[in-house]
Amino acid sequence: MRAQEEVPWSPQGKLEWKDFKGDVPLGAKAAATTASGISYSFSTFYEKGEMKVDYQVQAFFYPAKSWYRPQICNDITLLHEQLHFDISEVFARKMHREMSETKFTKNIKQEVRVLYKRILKELDVFQRRYDLETDFSRNIEKQKLWQRQINSLLKGESSS
Repeated sequence: MRAQEEVPWSPQGKLEWKDFKGDVPLGAKAAATTASGISYSFSTFYEKGEMKVDYQVQAFFYPAKSWYRPQICNDITLLHEQLHFDISEVFARKMHREMSETKFTKNIKQEVRVLYKRILKELDVFQRRYDLETDFSRNIEKQKLWQRQINSLLKGESSS
């Protein structure tokens, strides 16, 4: 991955420790932190009197805000952090899908903002649940379970 302010998610691009460029915060208890999120852009146009929406939704990794403590991190920790980024991609796709299914009105700016805020809230809850259930990667069996679930979501399969 390139050293830049934001790295877009891609199926081929896997995180490496060298991508984590941020400083470890004083008193940090975590082994690592992945800063990732979703951004969007859209424009509207009219076709045959009907408003059409052109939009993009993308998951990003932020190297300068992501950090790790090499003395306590390993491949399992890195996989755990990769899944945080993958979860962001799952929710970027969810937002994309919901935008494609929504009939927007002239208040599209507000409507998209409300949709975005709801997706971010759902993403945050999901990320926290992932950390708690895997005990921040220390529960290997749960980690494997989450890995299968996220991989299946990324492949477009339904999750159980």
